Amino acid sequence: MKNQQSFTIYKLGVLICSILLTLSCNSKKKSQMKNENNSIDSLSNTHEKGNVKTYADDVSFMQNYIDLIQLTDASNNSKVAVSAALQGRVMTSSAYGANGRSYGWINRELFKLKEVQEHINVFGGEERFWLGPEGGQYSIFFKKGAEFTLDDWYTPNLIDLEPFEVKSVSSNKAVFTKQASLANYSGFQFDMGLEREVSILSKEEIKKELGLSSLSDEIKTVAYQTKNTITNAGKTDWKKETGLLSIWMLGMFNHSPHTTILVPYIQGDEAELGAVVNDAYFGKVPSDRLVVTDKVIYFKGDGEYRSKIGLSPMRAKNIAGSYDSENGVLTIVKYNKPENVTDYVNSMWEIQKNPFEGDVINAYNDGAPKPGEKPLGPFYELETSSPAMALKPGQSGTHIQLTCHIEGDATSLNPIIMELFGVTAEDIKNAFN
Repeated sequence: MKNQQSFTIYKLGVLICSILLTLSCNSKKKSQMKNENNSIDSLSNTHEKGNVKTYADDVSFMQNYIDLIQLTDASNNSKVAVSAALQGRVMTSSAYGANGRSYGWINRELFKLKEVQEHINVFGGEERFWLGPEGGQYSIFFKKGAEFTLDDWYTPNLIDLEPFEVKSVSSNKAVFTKQASLANYSGFQFDMGLEREVSILSKEEIKKELGLSSLSDEIKTVAYQTKNTITNAGKTDWKKETGLLSIWMLGMFNHSPHTTILVPYIQGDEAELGAVVNDAYFGKVPSDRLVVTDKVIYFKGDGEYRSKIGLSPMRAKNIAGSYDSENGVLTIVKYNKPENVTDYVNSMWEIQKNPFEGDVINAYNDGAPKPGEKPLGPFYELETSSPAMALKPGQSGTHIQLTCHIEGDATSLNPIIMELFGVTAEDIKNAFN
């Protein structure tokens, strides 16, 4: 992209997306962040301080470029930072207040660059609202007649740069809305209304939502739940024959050499349920990076090798997670998976024989796309999708996702890991040994 064009688009993006704040507003917010009194610091005993940012670090940085809504629980230790300018995106969170570990991966280089990128603007954030499918004859990322190549792939502005309107805000909840239209590869236009609700949860609510028998006082938690609703605001039915949309949640998290992604799956005969895991997105994942046991799938989240996996609705459960064994961080993603629903959009970059046989859960590990090239992050990603939305005019569909971070030692985390995933902290730590 030429520099002049980039700068012109950037100026428009600033006006549309409200990317910049006034200096006085930034100064006030930074002062509030610095003066906040927190008695707990999760980084005081961390094993890896070099690349770890605190919640205050990341929030202070981002406030130079975007406005943030900060949600907090009654203890003031659980914090969640959300951006209306980036589609109600959860940028980061902390279980230990302002001085705690920042869980979301933030692309500081792109913020500083102040240039709109041609294909996608990867600002980061630990839960962003997207729509699918990405590829195929019903794709919303490729224009009609385009080749399924990176040169012709464009993230729709709606889920890349356009802001959502703030409908309401309280100390623990924010609601965002958007009216929009999108055309797919086959030329069908979707007129839609979107609503996204982000709520921070109390410790008791976390315990209830995750179905935990107990939650020790020795561990610290932060969790937020998002309710994402799409409404057919047009006059035409959304049908398979012209393509359907899905709600797609993607979370970018900070990688580490000790982070392992774990995905439990439904056991059964492959002839009946299909393959346990799809690891063909960027070429087959090597066996030293992907291990399938009789209970869970282990996948490295070290940011050192570009790879992706997915689970079909026949294999996916309603939960996935990751565990950083060195720093004692357990991340859990849980979502509403309807029973006996198998139509999920297919995002493979090709004209598809089966456009509604897509994955429900995905995990991505970033890395260099080719030897000598820079990685996108690096980071790792956990993703969930709703079923394909066949909606009549006025009808709505909702996808609910909960993201939870829990910090503690292996002894205190082990009962939670056992209850949710059926394995031990030691099992995860030694998965690739």
